[in-house]
Amino acid sequence: MNIGLYDVDSHNFPNLALMKISAWHKAQGDNVEFIMPLKHYDKIYVSKVFGDEYSQMSNFCLQADEIVFGGTGFAITIENGKEVYHKDRDPNLPYEIEHIYPDYGLYPELTKNKAYGFLTRGCCNNCSFCIVSKKEGMCSQKVADLTEFWHGQKEIILLDANILACKERIELLKQLSESKAWVDFTQGLDARFVTEEVAHLLKAIKIKTVHFAFDFMKNEKAILKGLKIFKKIVGTSDRDAIVYILTNFNTTIEEDLYRVKMVQEAGFSPDIRIYRKPTAPQILKDLQRWSNNRFLYRAMSFMDYVPRKDGKSIKELYFT
Repeated sequence: MNIGLYDVDSHNFPNLALMKISAWHKAQGDNVEFIMPLKHYDKIYVSKVFGDEYSQMSNFCLQADEIVFGGTGFAITIENGKEVYHKDRDPNLPYEIEHIYPDYGLYPELTKNKAYGFLTRGCCNNCSFCIVSKKEGMCSQKVADLTEFWHGQKEIILLDANILACKERIELLKQLSESKAWVDFTQGLDARFVTEEVAHLLKAIKIKTVHFAFDFMKNEKAILKGLKIFKKIVGTSDRDAIVYILTNFNTTIEEDLYRVKMVQEAGFSPDIRIYRKPTAPQILKDLQRWSNNRFLYRAMSFMDYVPRKDGKSIKELYFT
């Protein structure tokens, strides 16, 4: 068979589902390639991870006896201003494809000496701005061992939504530690699950920069406790330990500034994330620019920061 693959996103990041589909079809002796316009295929797989706001299909005609659409991007619609996930539009890969070693040759430049994959699926948080819990379930569960997608590459790109919430977290962290590879946790780690044992294992893993998240005030005590344990055992500088702070969602400006202060006092650097930035007040955009620009962040306090040419500081603009 002649198999065509269409990566709708093409955001300089490899599509894991297409890599697995490619590996399976090549194992069956099929010819696999990214689609060529006007060429006819026996079967085309179209994968879209992101919604229409970020990724749009090209307007050329797909020619194939069979076309299969998959991915979260096809399952999200905007209804009454909110994202709605339709699980029936996002079918899971068959077991034999889901658990095959990916075809990294599909993206040779992006995957050179890098392995991509999931050790767990699901998340207990069920955040309304995120579809992971709706898509994968509200329990973080082990779905693979590291060797399923890693064969000695120097770097592991881990895509798990909440690996520390998985009951097999110790086993999985040990696998990552024993790999001796650099590990990139692409999602913010859940500080609420950081115990002394977890912190020691994270210390044993080669991580360039570790990211946690402080999204909700209701989790303040548990998050700060976990951050304190991590800081005591791992002892990284604030340059290497960052905490994502979600804003413009369900917190006030006062609570946003408070979380920044708590993160700083815990010895971490705040990284401001703005939900639906076009609707955000200007002070949050100023806070993000100050916080996420390390030169500005280390040069002055937020209150002393002068964001525009009028010469007025944040304190003068918003607090006098």
